[in-house]
Amino acid sequence: MALLLIAGVAYACVSQWMMLYHPAEPWAIVALLGPLWLTAMGLAGSRFGGRGLAFSVVGGAVLFALVIRGDAGDTNRLYMLQHVGINALLCGWFGGTLRAGRLSLIGQFAQRVHPLSPAHVVYTAQVTRVWTFYFAAMALASVVVFETQSFAIWSVLANLVTPLMIVALFLGEHLLRYRLHPEFERTRLVDAVRAFYSTPVSGTARR
Repeated sequence: MALLLIAGVAYACVSQWMMLYHPAEPWAIVALLGPLWLTAMGLAGSRFGGRGLAFSVVGGAVLFALVIRGDAGDTNRLYMLQHVGINALLCGWFGGTLRAGRLSLIGQFAQRVHPLSPAHVVYTAQVTRVWTFYFAAMALASVVVFETQSFAIWSVLANLVTPLMIVALFLGEHLLRYRLHPEFERTRLVDAVRAFYSTPVSGTARR
């Protein structure tokens, strides 16, 4: 858990430095656009299998080739589009599980830790809605700040405010959960992290 936090803080600081002082360097572009590529590869592979993964790999390779050759346009706008794209993908991933008869994404994570009661199913759906709204709001805020403020201010939003908001939401929900539902089984933060990286489960709740 500590290593993940340290790595996240380090990457955010390095990204801020690269965007402000080396935004057009090929190595910086690869490092800064890499997360979108990896996110797209993971989601495409999980949702569409081998063909989706292959398409995202080829598409990412073409994009990087265009960027390095200088044929992809304004690099600052590319960084903004990456930030918007990642949040939009996550919004779609979380929101796509909020369908009738399907276990929400947070519910799927929770089910990897312990069996779910009907109250768990309802609560995890509500938390999934909160995360869906957050990602949608962050994507919209990214566009608005980029178009109305300096690139330096936008980079603070993308590299510093965004991860801090995610940590605040994650910790806030963990602390609030047992105030709202003291009957829920207690879990550790590390269990939530392990659940995220464990083997996926089906979208049907176990009770």
